Amino acid sequence: MGTTARRLESYLEGAWRRGEGDGRPVLNAATGDIHALIGTEGLDFKAALEWGRAKGGPALRAMTIHERALMLKEVGLKLMDLKEEFYLENFATGASRKDGWADIDGGIGTLLTFASKARRELPNTRVLTEGPVEALSRDGSFVAQHILTPLQGVAVHINAFNFPVWGMLEKIAPSLIGGMPCLVKPASQTAYLTELVVRRILETGLLPDGALQIVTGSAGDLLEHVIEQDVVTFTGSASTGQMLKSSPAILRNSVRFTMEADSLNASILGADAAPGTEEFDLFVKEAHREMTVKAGQKCTAIRRIIVPKAHQDAVIEALSARLAQTPVGLPDDEAARMGALVSLKDRDDVRAKVSELAKEAEIVSGSLDEVPLVSGDADKGAFMAPVLLHCSNPMRAEAVHAVEAFGPVATVMAYEDTGEAVALARMGRGSLVSSLFTNDGGVAQDVVTGLAPFHGRVLIGNRKSAKTSTGHGSPLAPLVHGGPGRAGGGEEMGGMRGVKHFMQRTAVQGTPDLLSAVTGQWVEGASVRADIHPFRKSLADLRIGDQIVTRTREVTLEDVEHFAEFTGDTFYAHMDSDAARANPFFDDRVAHGYLIASFAAGLFVDPEPGPVLANYGVDNLRFLTPVYFGDTLKVRLTCKEINPRENAGHGEVRWDCQVTNQKDEVVAQYDVLTMVAKTWPLAG
Repeated sequence: MGTTARRLESYLEGAWRRGEGDGRPVLNAATGDIHALIGTEGLDFKAALEWGRAKGGPALRAMTIHERALMLKEVGLKLMDLKEEFYLENFATGASRKDGWADIDGGIGTLLTFASKARRELPNTRVLTEGPVEALSRDGSFVAQHILTPLQGVAVHINAFNFPVWGMLEKIAPSLIGGMPCLVKPASQTAYLTELVVRRILETGLLPDGALQIVTGSAGDLLEHVIEQDVVTFTGSASTGQMLKSSPAILRNSVRFTMEADSLNASILGADAAPGTEEFDLFVKEAHREMTVKAGQKCTAIRRIIVPKAHQDAVIEALSARLAQTPVGLPDDEAARMGALVSLKDRDDVRAKVSELAKEAEIVSGSLDEVPLVSGDADKGAFMAPVLLHCSNPMRAEAVHAVEAFGPVATVMAYEDTGEAVALARMGRGSLVSSLFTNDGGVAQDVVTGLAPFHGRVLIGNRKSAKTSTGHGSPLAPLVHGGPGRAGGGEEMGGMRGVKHFMQRTAVQGTPDLLSAVTGQWVEGASVRADIHPFRKSLADLRIGDQIVTRTREVTLEDVEHFAEFTGDTFYAHMDSDAARANPFFDDRVAHGYLIASFAAGLFVDPEPGPVLANYGVDNLRFLTPVYFGDTLKVRLTCKEINPRENAGHGEVRWDCQVTNQKDEVVAQYDVLTMVAKTWPLAG
């Protein structure tokens, strides 16, 4: 097997490069055979970072956010077509096909989710705005806006061994959408799978030069060359993370550093979830799954099983029965339900950690010495039986809340009341995730609010979500993956929150015209153009600041009463003068807010067929001044933002709509959202 081992390479400065020498062997976790050779001696990491900044950064920043997102969509679809190749390579990590699903399909799915959410939630622009425009002067001549622009360095992603595909894709997705090139450093033990995926990504030719590089092997002096515009993310042990975080260049240059580290995640059984309830069964099933999927080598796996004292024996009995029926063997053996740990060294480390835990807890299921295998060689493969422990005095224990055996290991501990359950979970000093299984809203409220400050995510499981829940240990692209304290203090993913981590927030101050020029959005007080009706303009002709001020319309008693009868909205303030006057906000009967919005549309809409294809909603609608009978309304409609879609013949246009009365008081303010054709007449 050693003669056929693949020599891994690093992709740096636009080429695949092999480190000096033959490389050191990386073993197949399940068979012990040499699977790959790895090494980076002699490679120039300083030049690689400079190349990413010089080539990848400008190329990505020249693209709009939607262009970057569509690029990632195409990459994700290509990877999905190639995933069977990745599944075959996955077996060498010790993971079964089922285990690999979260890594491979999950990773590609995360990439596609980011691509989709970016196009739905972010504008098709190169500069993002954040929050409202801030008025800094009474006359409106001096205003400010927070903007987000891509950092002009490289995002260095240092990943753990347990998710060689997902761990990379969940980090490069927000980085690339944010406009930052990436340099990926996978853990050496499973780098062969990450390297294979990167090869296939680069072979698509979809990424610009410099957008993605990979280091397979030691990172050498890589972190000595990071600068203030770079970002470093790390997933792995807390000790390694702290060492990297304190690197001189990172400290000297205030480099952004995000860490996802050790996490003694807990799962709590609610006091209401007694044996025989659906929640009890779901809890036991979830604990078993989290102990055995990927042989328990997940950063989100359940390490502490916290149960009511009255139910601890039942939990131990039920969970032990499940664990005893979990065959261990080769990951490609369909008879096996749990594969191998990632290496013999990891197995030995887990056994040593269990010995530490056994000083405070007793083993109630499984063994460190015996592994009932259905296939494979116990001497060559990193196989281990699942081990369940029980700690009888968890409030006075230390190791069970501090020592993470990163394998198929968990400890059961009991609580007297809800407060003690929360206290036990908190003793983990910060975790990525905790879960609670309950069907009681009061229990959910007390436990979740107690857990939240110490956890990045809390899952509530019960009978109603049993068929749809993604489970305790599944990070999802729209949700934050990270946690405080021991878990590293970082946040990854979280939808578009993750994208912003790779951008710089800047407060820009100036005149409305200059601010609009920077942001691409019309700002109150900026210049306008009033020629033909803006609804007669396609995106080819429309510009921000295009505006129409309409004729006026009087609001009458008959209008209000007809609207009330027609819609059924007979709220007293519209129909009863005495009741309206008794209201502290009104002097008399008032017009319906939605009548005002309807009248406004009647004033600004151009009724003939044209480039405006559809109205798809309003944002930030506010009624600011009451409208009484006899008031006259007019509308000022201004093109505020234009977002052409990359793969369609139309785009979204946001219009600033301001409705005023005869005293020039603003009675309503909102954004109108429309679909507008890129050209008119439509082709075909």
